[in-house]
Amino acid sequence: MTDREREEELAAGVDLKDALGGKLGVAESGLPSAVFIVIYTVNGQVLEPALWAALGMAAVMTVVRIVRGGSLKYALGGMFGVALSAFIASRTGNAANFYLPGLIWQGGYAVVYLVSILIGWPLIGVMLGPLLGEGFTWRDNRERRRAYTQVTWLWFGMFTLRFAVQLPLYLLGMTVALGWVKLAMGWPIFAVVAWLSYLILTKAPPPRPQSSAAEDVKRAGQVPDEASAEDAD
Repeated sequence: MTDREREEELAAGVDLKDALGGKLGVAESGLPSAVFIVIYTVNGQVLEPALWAALGMAAVMTVVRIVRGGSLKYALGGMFGVALSAFIASRTGNAANFYLPGLIWQGGYAVVYLVSILIGWPLIGVMLGPLLGEGFTWRDNRERRRAYTQVTWLWFGMFTLRFAVQLPLYLLGMTVALGWVKLAMGWPIFAVVAWLSYLILTKAPPPRPQSSAAEDVKRAGQVPDEASAEDAD
């Protein structure tokens, strides 16, 4: 099998759409918040029922992921996030604080993505490279490195936009508006960014297996030795 064939086989073996989130991951991240704002709105903005409804939905999604053989880390992580949000809102008595952890995460993600680009290690490449079996060999491929940088800019833009729009609503205590805006900026924007990311990465050259790159380095290191031996003869 040639290097090119190995590269194409490797690329076909990984679903980039799943690596970028997947349908279940999107549902887990959005459904509890959707349930919270719906119950909070229709129930006269009473906090406790909305919190319990969100926790219940998060628990159901956690069980679904585990039953389907999904990652226990992601399943429990999603549940923990909702539980933390509910705890803060319950202890403070402020419904807007249900969205505080998520708001902090959005701002934090934006900073991390931006820094990764500025230092030449775009975060999408750092995350997807090992999943695609190429490790960090993409840094030696100008086109793949450019693709990962473009995709990282997309995700930075998404997190920055969410943070910039939702922070003023949180500071003004506009909980209902914040909840619906967060919902509107959740699945739709995520779907667009994930799809654009998928298109950019699939148009880039296929990932190069780490083993193939190592073999090239090894062969390159052997060439001078062979040439020296010929000169000696």
